[in-house]
Amino acid sequence: MNSHPAFSGARISGCWALRPDGSNSEGSLDRLLPAVATTLSPRKRTTSQCKSEPPLLRTNKRTIYTAGRPPWYNEHGTQSKEAFVIGLCGGSASGKTTVARKIIEALDVPWVVLLSMDSFYKVLSVEEQQLAKSNDYNFDHPDAFDITLLVHTLRKLKQGKSVKIPVYDFTIHGRQKEWKTVYGASVIIFEGIMSFADKELLKLLDMKIFVDTDSDIRLVRRLRRDITERGRDIEGVIKQYNKFVKPAFEQYIEPTMRLADIVVPRGGGNMVAIDLIVQHVHSQLEERELSVRAALASAHQSQPLPETLSVLESTPQVRGMHTIIRNKETSRDEFIFYSKRLMRLLIEHALSFLPFQICTVQTSQGQDYDGRSFHGKRITGVSILRAGETMEPALRAVCKDVRIGKILIQTNQDTGEPELHYLRLPKDISEDHVILMDCTVSTGAAAMMAVRVLLDHDVQEDKIFLVSLLMAEMGVHSVAYAFPQVKIITTAVDKKVNDLFHIIPGIGNFGDRYFGTDAPPDWSDDDLDDPCY
Repeated sequence: MNSHPAFSGARISGCWALRPDGSNSEGSLDRLLPAVATTLSPRKRTTSQCKSEPPLLRTNKRTIYTAGRPPWYNEHGTQSKEAFVIGLCGGSASGKTTVARKIIEALDVPWVVLLSMDSFYKVLSVEEQQLAKSNDYNFDHPDAFDITLLVHTLRKLKQGKSVKIPVYDFTIHGRQKEWKTVYGASVIIFEGIMSFADKELLKLLDMKIFVDTDSDIRLVRRLRRDITERGRDIEGVIKQYNKFVKPAFEQYIEPTMRLADIVVPRGGGNMVAIDLIVQHVHSQLEERELSVRAALASAHQSQPLPETLSVLESTPQVRGMHTIIRNKETSRDEFIFYSKRLMRLLIEHALSFLPFQICTVQTSQGQDYDGRSFHGKRITGVSILRAGETMEPALRAVCKDVRIGKILIQTNQDTGEPELHYLRLPKDISEDHVILMDCTVSTGAAAMMAVRVLLDHDVQEDKIFLVSLLMAEMGVHSVAYAFPQVKIITTAVDKKVNDLFHIIPGIGNFGDRYFGTDAPPDWSDDDLDDPCY
């Protein structure tokens, strides 16, 4: 979910998001925040976006987002539910986008993505560009779309993966250089004039809706849109409509109405039909709810610790630092000082597991030295907010110019399940070795969600290193069982987790002790208790 530049007639794909500080960040992955209502401009028909009005709390100084994405995977770490895909079909200017927005508003759930088929028009040749400028290119034919790319993208998004979507601009009849990244959909609303025209597309749709609008109304809407938004003249619009749009509707679009589960006459004004659609989607989402944390608490706990676990040697120095930071009487200054020392040792230990290759250099004395160098493209750090962020300075101190990403995961106090609220990851992270940082891991629920997010962004499992100051055996088993190739690195492993998911003997709420804040009475070691930190 990205910020959007100003545009005129541009076909923008991606999701809009307002950052907690109120600013937009081009190119970042702040897209996971559902977009606020103020980002919705007057209708431009083809804008792909996210839910318009998320549950939130506003104060004088900041906006706090309260709706997170619940687990989309099971205790094995594999996706156990796909996004629910609604296909919207209808003639040009029939009101498909208006119906989609009405559904989004009525659903009142986070993590809804609106995906426009118009984003997937093919790149035109020079000759086709000239035809388009003279209104002689047929944009209303199935061959005008890159169906292969569209099917691939929608399938990945339905599977919970991060996808990149082209940005098509009708003012230049071409794609913009920068593509938009979309991730984190529980519901996908896919709209386009040819939504039902391909068999592979139809297989991906869980619900098919046809928007039926009178042809005269569609023509008037198209005239208004193309003249005001795309700078066309009235003669050119009418020429294109009679030559391509109307015949295409009769030949390719109208016959697909029979494939629809629901036909919506009158478009966005038909609230009876929209209410029925919303009720069905709600029932489908309720059937797909998962309980991950409870499953983790009862699974794999009698097994020996996995071989993928590495615990920093418990030297007198390391044990002495643990004694200080575990002591409830330790002052905040002392807690921070010795935590930082331990973090530095932990990060250095973690880096020793990265791949290295032999590298021969020449010394100042003119002699060869057979050394080692990192064998990979890049190292990226990702912190699980907020406590994991305290480990970033240690990583930056030993990895020059390291890139840093952030993930915010919180426990839903009503369900007890982890929820994804926010993420910002560097571009092309799929090629990197990733140091995933969190200070404490009890059940492993938050760590598992963070790893799943990285995998959804195509990071290779064996390139993920989970680094934590303190872990419970339950958390180690949970992560290792779900993701057997992830390397787990810590300074200590405690045996127990109590009924409140506190590590025993533990360290307390690390974030509160480090930042000097007060923990809620029902905190757990997996909690991240400041949604805007």
